Amino acid sequence: MKKATFYFVILIAVFFSSCEDVVKVDLTTAAPKLVIEANINWEKGTLGNIQRIKLSTTTSYYDTEIPKVSGATVSIKNSTDSVFDFIEIPNTGEYVCSDFIPIKNETYYLTIIYNNNTYTATETLKPVAPITTVVQNNAGGFSGKDKEIKTFYNDPANETNYYLYKYVYSNQVKSNYYVDEDTFFNGNEFFSISQNSDLKKDDKIEISHFGISKQYYNYMSVLVSIAGNNGGGPFQSPPATVRGNIINTTNAANYPLGYFSLSEFDVLYYSVE
Repeated sequence: MKKATFYFVILIAVFFSSCEDVVKVDLTTAAPKLVIEANINWEKGTLGNIQRIKLSTTTSYYDTEIPKVSGATVSIKNSTDSVFDFIEIPNTGEYVCSDFIPIKNETYYLTIIYNNNTYTATETLKPVAPITTVVQNNAGGFSGKDKEIKTFYNDPANETNYYLYKYVYSNQVKSNYYVDEDTFFNGNEFFSISQNSDLKKDDKIEISHFGISKQYYNYMSVLVSIAGNNGGGPFQSPPATVRGNIINTTNAANYPLGYFSLSEFDVLYYSVE
């Protein structure tokens, strides 16, 4: 009987050992696409003159390194034809402008020339209402055990506004993103909200509210829906292709991924009580 038991233990060990084998599926890799991270964000109370645009390409599923794009020509022009050039930090794929001039409700035009293709986009810089206060409730959520953080602001009256909310937690890798429109609270006090059971006293939260356009609201609604709030937010690689507002004027079929957005944002750093 002991001998049979011994063989049984061996079989169990072999079974679980075999479950740990990595099976690499042979996946078809599509031709690389240009990925454009052109989020021009202007913090309230700052000049907003230093801005960055990042360029990379898609790669195969199993690659652990994201290919950076060097040698592109990157610029943004406003409605008065003032041109702001973005110069690459050598071999990083990060292009920096130090003299950008953000103006609320101004229209801007992005142009990127890379690999004999020209990519363009148009967007308007949207303002945002200032954060007024933060309220914490330690018995929030459906379970009554979540730490609920409400961040309030006064929505401007007689105009349509769209918002992106971002919560970054010091004790977690993931960040939470939400989008909102003021259809049901136009001109009234409203709030963004975070309900999180993993927060503890003295944890830090970086809370940001962005003013965004209707088009960017629609785009982010899709991304947030795909990514959810469980894996690092909508800027991770989505499981489906989501088209942004940037087009390839040289070859429309070879469209890029990413979005050109301009936002004023307000940020508050909160310590959990």
